[in-house]
Amino acid sequence: MKIIIDQDKCVGGGQCVMAAPEVFDQRDSDGVVELLDATPPADQQEAVRDAVLFCPAAAIRLEER
Repeated sequence: MKIIIDQDKCVGGGQCVMAAPEVFDQRDSDGVVELLDATPPADQQEAVRDAVLFCPAAAIRLEER
């Protein structure tokens, strides 16, 4: 799994951070998503998939490997 984010689409809703806090964070200045781990370990992948589904701006996508 590889995570790709589009910071221009991000609306700062924070749903990704709540779903997968070890993989996503938000910038303090504007709340835009920051990626902490572009290739998360297996135990985080279900949470990452949830984050993709919960993102209100569809700013996160996955490439399955």
